[in-house]
Amino acid sequence: MEAVLAITLGIMTASGVYLLLRARIFPVVMGLTLISYAVNLFIFAMGRLVTGAPAVIGRSAEYGDPLPQALVLTAIVIGFAMTAFVVVLALRGLGELRTDHVDGREPRE
Repeated sequence: MEAVLAITLGIMTASGVYLLLRARIFPVVMGLTLISYAVNLFIFAMGRLVTGAPAVIGRSAEYGDPLPQALVLTAIVIGFAMTAFVVVLALRGLGELRTDHVDGREPRE
């Protein structure tokens, strides 16, 4: 199971980096989103989740750590807000510069 998780995280991160390097507005936003999803999955997996265990220390021998879940939930909300902000900035840049290239000019061919 660890190998599947590691391969999934690697593919998500590599895809996100590839999309970031495309230098167009939509792929950059999608790349940032993919990388944030990969980081959230990594934090969630590193929390050593236990199924069916209480989240309170002292009630049983095993307990579930609620901190990774809280961190991921907070990261999802902040990531959604930042994605919305980046989309608004991208639309403003597209309206001002009349191009979807991230540095404001068309690439040389």
